[in-house]
Amino acid sequence: MKFIDTHCHLDGEEFREDLDAVVARAREAGVEAIGVPGIDVKSCQTVLEVCRRYPGYCYPMLGLHPEEVRADWEDSLGTVLSEFTVLRTHSEPSPVSPIAIGEVGLDFYWSREFEQEQLLAFEEQVRWSVEMQLPLMIHCRKAQNEMVAILKKYRDNLPGGVFHCFTGNALEAQELLQFERFVLGIGGVLTFKKSHLPEVLPAIVPLDRIVLETDAPYMAPVPHRGQRNEPAFVAHVLHSLAEAYGVGDEDVARQTNANCEKILNIIV
Repeated sequence: MKFIDTHCHLDGEEFREDLDAVVARAREAGVEAIGVPGIDVKSCQTVLEVCRRYPGYCYPMLGLHPEEVRADWEDSLGTVLSEFTVLRTHSEPSPVSPIAIGEVGLDFYWSREFEQEQLLAFEEQVRWSVEMQLPLMIHCRKAQNEMVAILKKYRDNLPGGVFHCFTGNALEAQELLQFERFVLGIGGVLTFKKSHLPEVLPAIVPLDRIVLETDAPYMAPVPHRGQRNEPAFVAHVLHSLAEAYGVGDEDVARQTNANCEKILNIIV
């Protein structure tokens, strides 16, 4: 059985000492591909380094994460855009050509100090998505209304994307599903004892609107909660999703793989 971890920060310091072993465990568990999102200027390079190390297995995304948006956001975005330009104008197709713009979005959970800057930076990256016809990998916390308002302006021209780390309620899920070319990224929270996702998702979200993710090294699923998360653990998310929908693990793997191919152009 093959499946995909669409969102894993393999370029992080947490994996520096044993990255090869982490990837080996992922392969053994059945993970056939991993999406690696960028978050800032530095990660433009570290993400690409990881994806060059595991070509055809790790797939890069580049973007400016909302928590990395500061007063100098325009300079940071300019650097990220320059990296996109270099990679996309390469004389031959590159094995590390970005598959998405991300991780981008809005996050007002901790602070609204740079609220306006976040809104401007997110909308600019949404425009990139339209211009480059690359999907978005969207992070959103305590900002769904603002995010949806921006996306609606570009709805007809957006190529699609992933609402990463969805943990919301039924009404929030319904609102996001109005963007027909987008899917919800479901991770370890699904497995938590107090999670409402096992009830919300089957009632509202068809399986053809879901992709699997870990967000490793964060948000490890049960039975690894509290530990460093890693891509092999996405198997636990898959199994919990199958239980919630009352289908087999292979059914979930097959459908989420098809969703990845459609939205992110990852084919396994």
